[in-house]
Amino acid sequence: MKEVKIVLNYDKIYSRKLDDIKPLAIGKFFAVGPDVVSLGIGEPDFVTPMSACQGGIDSLLAGHTAYAPTMGVTELRQEIAMYLKRRFALDYVLDDVLLTVGASEGLDSIIRAFIEKGDEVIIPSPSFSCYIPIVSLAGGVPVNIDTYAEDGFKLQAAALKAAITPKTKIVLLSYPNNPTGADMTADDYIEIAEVLRGTDILVLCDEIYAELCYTGKHSCLANIADMRERSIYLSGFSKAYAMTGWRLGYVAAPQPLLKQISKVHQFAVMSAPTVAQYAAIAALKQCDQDVKAMVSEYDKRRRFVYQQLNNMGLDCYEPEGAFYIFPSIKKTGLSSEEFADKLLEEAKVAVVPGTGFGPAGEGFVRISYAYSMETLAEAMQRLADFVAKVS
Repeated sequence: MKEVKIVLNYDKIYSRKLDDIKPLAIGKFFAVGPDVVSLGIGEPDFVTPMSACQGGIDSLLAGHTAYAPTMGVTELRQEIAMYLKRRFALDYVLDDVLLTVGASEGLDSIIRAFIEKGDEVIIPSPSFSCYIPIVSLAGGVPVNIDTYAEDGFKLQAAALKAAITPKTKIVLLSYPNNPTGADMTADDYIEIAEVLRGTDILVLCDEIYAELCYTGKHSCLANIADMRERSIYLSGFSKAYAMTGWRLGYVAAPQPLLKQISKVHQFAVMSAPTVAQYAAIAALKQCDQDVKAMVSEYDKRRRFVYQQLNNMGLDCYEPEGAFYIFPSIKKTGLSSEEFADKLLEEAKVAVVPGTGFGPAGEGFVRISYAYSMETLAEAMQRLADFVAKVS
């Protein structure tokens, strides 16, 4: 067969917006060898509760296989509004709710709906790996505010005030936080609200881990009455309900804001998966106890891993939510990437370097404890042996 000569210069074709965007830091941990104990993936190790699965199955058997409405199935939107009131004292109605293809599509639709070239988005750092690239792809400017273990990795009101400029369009709050496990209290949000009053700045509240809170009642900026008008609530079913593969999220916001977000959503994906929406209806109606059982197990794992890390001499903030812990590895003298690479190569344990969550993550690694106690015990023993060797 005659060899085909390629004459296309691919490097000149793709968007220059991708030049400074690196692949996800967690990418390499999706395909580790069978001898590796991975603590790298932020995904529940539980299967979706059977009641939710049955809700999806029943919808298929009933013939609900067409496109769902762009805003989402009406019954589910109503259930979400009632759930937010019941669980978090948030006042939303059916028309305030939009169903999305996972919280990730919701995040992208929100950013594209409001960010124009040069607009600034303030992001407390370390932060979820997707925030900075999504803002950049929309033409926005990510503005990182470093947070610190000594402050519980919380956004400080004084730091927020100092970071605001005339170009600030959105503040992105994500608590409980990935990767640190930090959470904010109602009092913390009162201080943040004081900074925002009198501005036109929107707040994107990424609440995907709201159910995974271990130390008290979870709060959100949208709980403050005069902050609701500027708050966009983002969540989904992946983490609390172990429904990652169903790809279903939602946005709740004042209707003038939601109208703009829904435009992006409509032209990007049309609607969220129909079968997943019926599964979510069942989840909200029937799976409260399943969620409580999973959260209880995560809490058990959290306390175990925190104690083990302390025992091996790694400074570590005790996480209050999500299913991540973010120990400092500075005592080893290794950078975050060096530590993670050596740990993977020599001890066959996969963790994510802290720099995968922004520059403020240097000197830390992220460990997910969404794994069985048996897996965590084996990983902690290997990690302890490795730390003893390199310290």
